[in-house]
Amino acid sequence: MSLRLSTVILPVDRWHEGGREKWRRAEELGFHAAYTYDHLSWRTFRDGPWFGALPTLTAAATATERLRIGTLVTSPNFRHPVTLAKELMSLDDISQGRVTLGIGAGGSGFDATALGQEAWTPKERADRFGEFVPLLDRLLTEGAVSQRGTFYSAEEARNLPGCVQRPRLPFAVAATGPRGLKLAARYGQAWVTTGDPKLYETGTPEQSREALRGQVEKLGKACAEIGRDVAEVDRILLHGFSPERNAPLESVDAFVDYAGRHRELGFTEIVIHWPVADSDFATDPAVFESLATEALAQLG
Repeated sequence: MSLRLSTVILPVDRWHEGGREKWRRAEELGFHAAYTYDHLSWRTFRDGPWFGALPTLTAAATATERLRIGTLVTSPNFRHPVTLAKELMSLDDISQGRVTLGIGAGGSGFDATALGQEAWTPKERADRFGEFVPLLDRLLTEGAVSQRGTFYSAEEARNLPGCVQRPRLPFAVAATGPRGLKLAARYGQAWVTTGDPKLYETGTPEQSREALRGQVEKLGKACAEIGRDVAEVDRILLHGFSPERNAPLESVDAFVDYAGRHRELGFTEIVIHWPVADSDFATDPAVFESLATEALAQLG
């Protein structure tokens, strides 16, 4: 099974002071895709520069020609399907069909209360996500949509001429629970996971791989329940939130071992963070570039 390598570029640089060059370099290095996080602020980066995902991706679309681009991930925390659909359709057009929408239920971080609301419980996030994704699917595949929902509604919402990618741009659904995996099975062209967050601090790499194996199996069962072949769904692993930490990024050999073990679990794409100095992602830039140019060739 072939394996793709992608990167996630945090939106921390002014576009004309290093931002544009990173996206162009990602294309030059041969990454399959470059994603960015769709947050208003995020973790330890909260008090520093942080730019908007969709304007950044629009700029990236005009600065590159072949590289796929996308969010990893967008959530309902501060988005509405009607306005998001219009922006995504436009971005798909500007990029000439190179956009993937990573989408998840959201979390309890800074985005959860930035609009002045109380943070939603996990059940409330799941309820909203379960309504958000099907409506967004309709908005991106139908010319005009009217729908009344508990959380999200549309009234004659029009998205003409539609996406360049048909029937719509692909969804990469981030999920680990049963409700989210059912959404991934029904609406996702890809599925995204970071692994089991409970293992990050005290787990072992072996425990992490076993947890991932279980998640892959659950995705397969969710697909089987609706008569879908799980092979139709790309399986994306976002690196950086498992017990291995940055160890797999310390050398090409270490990454080849890491990637090979996860390919055996059924993953088709691994995403690594572009180096950010003085952060959890402060990996060696030279080694990082070597991963892009050498690692997959060694996997064969």
